[in-house]
Amino acid sequence: MSAVRLVTFNLHHGVGDDGRHDLVRVARLLDDADPDVICLQEVDRHFGGRSEFVDQARLLAEALDRELAWAPSIDEASRGGRAERRQYGNALLSRLPVRSSEVHPLPGSGEPRSALRARLQLAGSELEVVTTHLSSQSAADRAAQAATIAGLQGPGGPPTVVVGDLNADAGAPELDALRERFADAWELATDRSDQAGRFSLRGGRGLTHPARRPRVRIDQVWVSPGVSVADARVLDGSASSDHHPLLVDLVVAPAARPSGAPADAG
Repeated sequence: MSAVRLVTFNLHHGVGDDGRHDLVRVARLLDDADPDVICLQEVDRHFGGRSEFVDQARLLAEALDRELAWAPSIDEASRGGRAERRQYGNALLSRLPVRSSEVHPLPGSGEPRSALRARLQLAGSELEVVTTHLSSQSAADRAAQAATIAGLQGPGGPPTVVVGDLNADAGAPELDALRERFADAWELATDRSDQAGRFSLRGGRGLTHPARRPRVRIDQVWVSPGVSVADARVLDGSASSDHHPLLVDLVVAPAARPSGAPADAG
């Protein structure tokens, strides 16, 4: 068995509720959580003045000493004579070796959406992580996007987790395609905590947005067979974004041996 701590966080391009762009406080929040895998949405790379034209993905990867995999949903020529392309999308930062990564454009109208699919090396096995950000405007688009993501998991592949800002409650009908193949990590977790006050009627529901007064659970982790969930926690991201991060402690089963293969010695 391999233990993997994962955090998914809609970064809101590094701008907190105070309107300030501040990657240092984002990095501190993530560093304190000490995850093996960090899945980020709404990440800017030289995108514009809202994030001071910086490469947020690279800066966070370097600050946290993680390997970077990147999936732009928006990729445009620069403006104002700048050399770098304007990009915006999903990032995965990992202390586990990244064996491969792929960008999968998702169907739908409006803002372009994509999924980042990465295969990570564990001790004696692998884990596939798909991070995404589904449409905020159309349930029909979200349904098509969820179906595309669910279809990425082929037979005989490694255990898989699908994470991100899905812009829908975990029970929403447009996520049916995910429910057919995956289980909701929040519901599976043996231990759970969130940012609701002790006497709040919303306590224990894992609400993540908006950060100051969370009303919805749209930031989620879904796990395939072979992945169990020991712990799920909503961290306090109110100073860094308009979402709270979701942390899960996962346990990934070892890869099955081919029929007739000898067990490892010792």
